[in-house]
Amino acid sequence: MADSSFDIVSKIDRQEVDNALGQAAREITTRFDFKGTGASIEWQGDQAIEISASADDRASAVLDVFQGKLVKRNQSLKILDASEPRQSGQVSKISITLKEGISSEDAKKISKLIRDEGPKGVKAQIQGDELRVSSKKRDDLQAVQQLVKSQDYEFAVQFTNYR
Repeated sequence: MADSSFDIVSKIDRQEVDNALGQAAREITTRFDFKGTGASIEWQGDQAIEISASADDRASAVLDVFQGKLVKRNQSLKILDASEPRQSGQVSKISITLKEGISSEDAKKISKLIRDEGPKGVKAQIQGDELRVSSKKRDDLQAVQQLVKSQDYEFAVQFTNYR
């Protein structure tokens, strides 16, 4: 029997993030507490979002609205790397970069965890910005998924290509 396998990845569902951003932008234009603050949220290129408002607390409130919309769409907040509010002339801005992919050092950490604490006979191979986990037993793979989910990493973790 061939080995069963799955991939551990950290990917962004861009469509869901875009929908959350659109919903947050609409809510900002209609909410009373944002009237007259010049609050806005918009894309800055492919992997960045910028929030601007007249004050630091209003910019932080826009970030909270956006995070709430992401959570409702089942997106992890670990994909966001938000800066502290900074003054830019009369406007306060927050820059957000979207984190995607697993760095090689993080992949090594996960691989070591699987080797040390996972079931015997499970192999983990680093392939670019993802990790392929394979084993003869599917039950072992499910145990590895539970093990990886129980850890608290600084990046979002998804499991794909389960076969």
